[in-house]
Amino acid sequence: MDTISLLSLLLSLSAAFSILNHHTLRLPVTIGVLVFSLLASLLVMILNPLIPAYDLLALPRSVLGAINLPAALLNGALSLLLFAGAMQVDVGHLRARLASVTALSIMGTVLAVAFLAITAWYVFPLLGHAIPFAWCIVLGAILAPTDPVSVVGMLKRLGLPGPLQAVFAGESLFNDGVGVVIFGVTIGLATGDSQGVTASEIAFSFCREAVGGGLLGALTGWIALRVLKAQRDPHIDLLTSLALATGTFSIANQLSMSGAIAVVVAGLCFGTRYSHSIFDEASRKELDIAWNLIDEVLNVLLFMLIGFEILEITPHLFTVLATLAVIPLSIAVRALSVLFSTLPVHLRQWERGRVLGILTWGGLRGGISVSLALGLPPGELRNLLLPVCYGVVVFTIIVQGLTMERVARKLYPSSVSRPQ
Repeated sequence: MDTISLLSLLLSLSAAFSILNHHTLRLPVTIGVLVFSLLASLLVMILNPLIPAYDLLALPRSVLGAINLPAALLNGALSLLLFAGAMQVDVGHLRARLASVTALSIMGTVLAVAFLAITAWYVFPLLGHAIPFAWCIVLGAILAPTDPVSVVGMLKRLGLPGPLQAVFAGESLFNDGVGVVIFGVTIGLATGDSQGVTASEIAFSFCREAVGGGLLGALTGWIALRVLKAQRDPHIDLLTSLALATGTFSIANQLSMSGAIAVVVAGLCFGTRYSHSIFDEASRKELDIAWNLIDEVLNVLLFMLIGFEILEITPHLFTVLATLAVIPLSIAVRALSVLFSTLPVHLRQWERGRVLGILTWGGLRGGISVSLALGLPPGELRNLLLPVCYGVVVFTIIVQGLTMERVARKLYPSSVSRPQ
């Protein structure tokens, strides 16, 4: 299948699922598309053994193989999705809560990896299958970071206080990059590719990726704004911002820095007071509309592909039991990581109980976790861990994502907007 045929098929399916959702379930469009792609996948899996003359799974699996979600997301669409999300963050609120965002993004992610790895290591043998501790750390690295695509999309539907929205979005944007860095280190240790690497080398590598990526994003973002200051053409604004997002991501990867963190910082540059002084109101509005459209299209395509990835999974009794066990564990681990990572900064002047509740239940996982899980090396451990990761992702998106508005309204009754 050539590229234009593949793109046509994906856009046609996403449009069809969006229309079906609009006329039936009326869920948020990304979640609705995910539900219908899951239903379509399950229908194919049920019908396939009933029609032995035809392999109904051949076409969708060939399409998924052609797309290669881990590469398409982690080395492609992620740059645009993160940039679009970062542009929507109020930098003033983010700066005011920078200590909390930093603690949640770095310490919170590390604690989540550690907590989930330890608990999974003890729980899996009780279910009939022991998993090496190094691979439990890999599982923690996959499921620790919250997904910026899911979280930013959710924040659009809620009317939470501005500072809380900034912390929510800022954490999800930055811990994504931190999670990918941790995964890269832990998968090397688990597979033996990083044997002999010292703790100081790991720490240096982490700082180079995280800090270096942040500095690179700040530099490229500043250069782009200086270039745009000299003109007033909205088309050039859009082209420059697209070049900034993709170029920053590519340069960071070439320099062994975190492309995710670099592109987030570059996107945040477009939310600063300086950037608002460069664009007039009409140009800024056109730029925001264009990026919102890019964000919506990529979100729908991504969530549809997540639904179809169930075709890559072969469930077993252990994986079903493990998934049922890890889902509540992931929620508990999220609560503990938020609590302990924010204790040093005390979440000053915040009603900590409400903040803990909203950050815990709103810790959605998404395409990043699925892509990392699909990127595991082939083998028995991949076959065991992939369904667990997939089950947690689907649960958080559908169950937590659909009930988040109700939880937010209960915790912040005067702030959350009601559906029209």
